[in-house]
Amino acid sequence: MCAGSQFREFAAVRDNVLPMNPDLARYQRQMLLAGIGEHGQRRLLESTVMIPGCGALGCVIADLLARAGVGHLVIVDRDFIELSNLQRQPLFDERDVADAIPKAEAARRRIARINSQIRVTAIVDDLNFSNIEGYARGVDLFVDGLDNIETRYLVNDLAVKTGRPYIYGAAVGTTGMAMPILPHTLQGDSAWERTDDFATPCLRCVFEEAPPPGSSATCDTVGVIGPAVGVIANFQVAEALKILTANFDRVSRVLLTIDLWANEILQLKVSGAREDGDCPCCKRQNYEYLEGATGSSAASLCGRNAVQLRHRQTAGRVDLAAMAARLAKQGTVKSNEFMLRTEITDNDQPYEVTLFHDGRAIIKGTNDAGVARSIYAKYIGS
Repeated sequence: MCAGSQFREFAAVRDNVLPMNPDLARYQRQMLLAGIGEHGQRRLLESTVMIPGCGALGCVIADLLARAGVGHLVIVDRDFIELSNLQRQPLFDERDVADAIPKAEAARRRIARINSQIRVTAIVDDLNFSNIEGYARGVDLFVDGLDNIETRYLVNDLAVKTGRPYIYGAAVGTTGMAMPILPHTLQGDSAWERTDDFATPCLRCVFEEAPPPGSSATCDTVGVIGPAVGVIANFQVAEALKILTANFDRVSRVLLTIDLWANEILQLKVSGAREDGDCPCCKRQNYEYLEGATGSSAASLCGRNAVQLRHRQTAGRVDLAAMAARLAKQGTVKSNEFMLRTEITDNDQPYEVTLFHDGRAIIKGTNDAGVARSIYAKYIGS
């Protein structure tokens, strides 16, 4: 589907209205909570939440928010379902794999069977600086289901610029971390009743710069267990419910980190990160990812069935030796001090990946920039 028709379909669904008197009986147990009640439940039904990424985290988040009665979910994901996803992505099944259904659309169909009272907009697209503002129009809250830091910085930029909350989350291996973000900045319509008492540091206050490409583990290179995903996603949804029902005094003020294999749960105090640092995003209001000044660019290489991905800025050179050792699990790797090359089979499609020490990569086997970015995020990381 072309970008124009994606936007038209999105706007048509977004502009629909909820029934005047939805049946609240299904939410009875939830409404018994003093912090929610009928008023809070109606706030949920009137809310719109964007879930960028519908992999492991995104599936759990979408499922729980749908069951909780969030009125409109906007799910954005560029990928199709693979058999290896089923171990930790509970919205999908073997039929989705056989039918090659995109994740966002499969999630929409599944949620329609879970809760017919709510709306789901499925956007099968690569989320980037050129389209995120259009897709996020009318969204009250962002809940992170992503697999790479670059797109997280993009969402963080938009959240801070527009004063809308963002709940960061990440999980890989047996570990995970999460943190709610209530932006200090306030421009245009506020998506939350902002006061300085409740505002928090943003993602770049805590993680100011992205690590070099290839330096972070990914689920496709080191693995992941479902329980680690579940713990983080459930924490994210709990924070989302607090925010959407205006229980801002209950929102967590820490960066939660877990390691289920090592039996470690840490709550890192980050409330002073904004004051102590010089955040380029929420302090200097430099939205470089949202403006396309920082991040990766993609170019199809004429006649080569390949896409070149180039990072405009990185915190350092790629450790090609370490990356080669990690990718050896996927197949044969050839490397030297300048570059490495390997062949990867993803969703039954073969790709040749050439990675250079500056983070630049050529993904051979596709002319689709979204597919190339997906391969890069899965196997190289960002």
